[in-house]
Formats: sequence, C-alpha cells, structure tokens
Amino acid sequence: MKILISLLFVLLWNVSTLADELKLSYLEIKEFKSQHYSLLLKVAIKEKERLPISVILPKECSLTTPQTNQSINDIHLQIWNMKCDNGIVEKPVQLKGLKATKTEALLRIELLSGTSHSILLNSAEPSYIIPKEASSLQIIQTYSWLGITHILLGFDHLLFVFALLLIVKNMRRLLLTVTAFTLAHSITMIIATLGIVQVPQAPVEAVIALSILFLAMEIMHQRGEEKKVQSLSLTARYPWLIAFIFGLLHGFGFAGALAEIGLPQHAITLALIFFNIGVELGQLMFIATFVITVVLMQRLNYPSLVNKLQITLVYVMGSLSSFWLIERTLSF
Repeated sequence: MKILISLLFVLLWNVSTLADELKLSYLEIKEFKSQHYSLLLKVAIKEKERLPISVILPKECSLTTPQTNQSINDIHLQIWNMKCDNGIVEKPVQLKGLKATKTEALLRIELLSGTSHSILLNSAEPSYIIPKEASSLQIIQTYSWLGITHILLGFDHLLFVFALLLIVKNMRRLLLTVTAFTLAHSITMIIATLGIVQVPQAPVEAVIALSILFLAMEIMHQRGEEKKVQSLSLTARYPWLIAFIFGLLHGFGFAGALAEIGLPQHAITLALIFFNIGVELGQLMFIATFVITVVLMQRLNYPSLVNKLQITLVYVMGSLSSFWLIERTLSF
C-alpha cells in the first residue's frame, strides 16, 4: 500500500509538470489603423525563464514601436506595434519554438474589416497564412479542441468528476448526476463569459478545491454508512443536486479559462458553444475510460485491488484538494 501511494504521488507530480509544459501560448494581432497592427505575445515562464517562443512576421512588416516586456506571475508578455505594406492578408505568420517546447499556441487576428481569425498552432503546423475570409469550420475545430484539452488538463475539474463517479453506484443516477453538472457549469460559463455576471476568479478557484475536498470526505462517510440507509447524507441521496450546485461554481472556472483565451468578436456564440461542446467531449472521454477500467478490473476478479485503490485515491484526492485550497486562499 505504501508503494502504491508513493507511485500515485509521483504520477500526480509528473502529470502536473506535464500540464505546465503544455501550457497554451497566445499571440494576438489587432489592426488599429490601415496596415498598422498591435501585437501581444504571451508565453509561460518555466524555471524562471520564458519559453523560447518568438514571432516570425511577413517580410513586408516592420516595427513602429520597440517591444516592451513584462512578467506577471508565471506569464511573460511582449507588446509592440508594426506596419505591414499592403496589409497581412494572404501572408504567413509563424511562431518559432513550438516544436522545441512541445507546446501549442492560439493565434487570434482582428482586422479593421471586421474579419477575425482564431487558429491553434502546434509543432506540426507552426505557421498560418491569413485568408481573406474567416472560416466557421476553423473556429469550430479550434474551440472544440481547446475545450477538450482544457478539461483533460484541468485536474481539479477531473477530480471532481472522478469523485462523483465514486459516489454514484447506479448508471441511471450517474447519467442524471453528470447531466446536472453539465447543465450547471454550462449556465454559469455562458453568463460569465458574456459579462452578465462577474465573479472574482481567485475565490472561485479556492471553492472548486473545497468542492473536491467535500466530496472526498463524503465518499469516506458513505463507505462507513452504506449499510445504514437512514443515515445516508444528502450527497449520497441526491448526488445530482450536489453536482448541480458545485457545477455552477465550476462553470465560473471554465469562464475564467475562456476569458484568458479570448473569443473571436464576429463569432462569439459559435466559439462559446463549441468550447462547451469540447469540454463535454473531454468529460465523456474521461468517464468512459473510468467505466471501462472498472468493468475490466471487476471481470478480472480483482475486487480487493479495486477497493484498496479506491481508498488510496480518495486520500490522495483529499490531500491534493486541501493543498490547493490553502494555496489558492493565500493567493487572494
């Protein structure tokens, strides 16, 4: 058991490190005057050094203001202006360093014509030739993938879903619980992204950690009281209600991530819908993997291993969420 716990902590550490390495970079190009553009490049800082990512612009472009550099927390920002003879349409923009850093970058372009582009660049496709017209399919692909990667690398959200899976034993109740969580976070993500309701992000992240800790405690309580129906907690009796309540808070967390990414002004609704669809696809992928794994372990007749592994994971979950809660509370 001690070896298993040690391996789980090593796994969590490595996964967290991987998440830092895959942190999304961001390049924004805005046309503020004919053939004049402002640029914002955002890259992560790792081990006190910014990731070696730089912009390669069309040869017709030249700087009109020097680059300014600023570091905020673990993010490095570069801001400058440029002029491009005959504009940047049908010309390439490239991000150098994506292959070396094994990262992706979101490129957003806003033109005076009202056209905007959002494209995800990676090591396989580090450059983009700006077309005359924006493609709806491009936005659908980009924001769906961003939603999938956000949920699969959002370990706090995944741990919450994982805790729900451990609490709910019945497939019908599981579908109801997951649907309630999906509905709740979809509502708050939409209203927060559209600016209808504004909530400070730091307290939201702290309460998300608290929600995971709460469910970890509920799982252990349920294990001790599962034979005493009368003493079952509200969570055990109505998991869909708890999922809905905490789902509202998780939605504000998704909205914060989407605010950092940004939305194309000409297709806000489309990008918002498909980011949410991407989140749900990632969530379903995680749930399907969990269910298949449990079924296989049961068919292989490893009930004792499943039981020990569940207890260990709950303790790891509680410890990790406690750490996040303290860390995020102190950051207020």
